[in-house]
Amino acid sequence: MSTLTRPPTAATDSPVRRSSPRRAGGRGAWKGLLFALPFLVGFLATYVVPIGFAFNQSLQEKKSSGLGFGPTQIVYTGFANFGSVLTDAAFWSSMARTLCFGTVQIAVMLGISLFLALLLDGVAARAVRFFRAGLLVPYVVPTVVSSLMWLFLYSPTGSPLHDMLARVDLDFDFFGGLNTYLSLGNLLTWQGIGFNMILISASLQALPRELYEAARLDGAREWRIAWSVKIPNITGILVLTGMFSLIGRLQLFAEPLLLRQIAPESINTDFTPMMEIYDKAFKAGNYQYAAAESLVLAVVTGILAFVFYRITNRKMS
Repeated sequence: MSTLTRPPTAATDSPVRRSSPRRAGGRGAWKGLLFALPFLVGFLATYVVPIGFAFNQSLQEKKSSGLGFGPTQIVYTGFANFGSVLTDAAFWSSMARTLCFGTVQIAVMLGISLFLALLLDGVAARAVRFFRAGLLVPYVVPTVVSSLMWLFLYSPTGSPLHDMLARVDLDFDFFGGLNTYLSLGNLLTWQGIGFNMILISASLQALPRELYEAARLDGAREWRIAWSVKIPNITGILVLTGMFSLIGRLQLFAEPLLLRQIAPESINTDFTPMMEIYDKAFKAGNYQYAAAESLVLAVVTGILAFVFYRITNRKMS
């Protein structure tokens, strides 16, 4: 008598065992963690550990025994350095100076970048690639190299700009008073126009062309399309570039430090917060106080970037 064979079920007799969804999800999480491990290690080594070390230093202070001629020792003082930073007039003056300067310079730089991006949006693709590459060159040049180049152009001796002005009987001092901010702003704008223009241009390229065709059918001219169609649809990238530029201005260091070589009377040691921190750490040797200033600058930068993002997003939404 033949016996009836029961077909194997997927739950019991199947030769291929299927893992449970929970186990599969756990394996996927571990794989994802392994892929992210190099980034996590780099992030911990270059961000978290230095911040922790700076915070530990900010809680200490270097003191000398006797009348100051004895051996120095590092003592724990708690948040005393932070209290001193909060009442440091030089530090907050440099912060206010940098913010006022950055507000004007960022607006000018992003305005020029937006104007160039709008112009390139209506040019043939082959010409766009050529102009993009040309305008991106200043951003690719290292900061120190571009600063030295403009340092030579601003120098009163041997500068071709001074020679050109002298031929038309003009004598212009690039430093002193307002001219110091104009010279520094020109350098920073020259460096940043190309990069911001690339980002804005990419956002314009991502917009659907049907919007332009509909506007043209309604009789809108190109300037009207740019003002009423293109710009309102790229407010997100404008906010993002503005926020990144604000963070960069609060961390301004290399450019004014190099320009100080020919204009020490116009650019002092606390011209920007980063220069003030550098002076305290590497000239005065007060690493503990400089660490506290660095952490305060980081917190203020984060707060201002967050406020800027929220306000501009609310106004443009």
